[in-house]
Amino acid sequence: MKLSTENVSTHLVDKNCLTFTGKYVRKLKIDELPQLFNVLFGSNSLVGPRPNLLLQYNVIAEREKLNVYRSKPGITGLSQIRKIDMSTPLLLATSDNEMISTLGVKDYFKFIVFTLIGKGFGDVVK
Repeated sequence: MKLSTENVSTHLVDKNCLTFTGKYVRKLKIDELPQLFNVLFGSNSLVGPRPNLLLQYNVIAEREKLNVYRSKPGITGLSQIRKIDMSTPLLLATSDNEMISTLGVKDYFKFIVFTLIGKGFGDVVK
């Protein structure tokens, strides 16, 4: 069976493409659990710039300009707390760069706590 769902960024996905179960998986952030394995294996951090898709050329270009890729990708960070998603590449890259440049232990744990209590979000399906 072939699905007709496009391979696009989350913020470009139509609500009608989500299944009933998929809506709750995203709402409860269960879809983030596999990233914890990446943290355990050392390829990701809990806090850092959210990884982008290879087809998000605008995000990649803005992040490269600000050298955001000098940091490991993370599950949450300043952009998520500020509710900035991949739909605004320059704002996202600027926020990611700010976080990387100023990140200390206090902020690291603050971002984790804020994420756990629902202050931030990942990319939103419109």
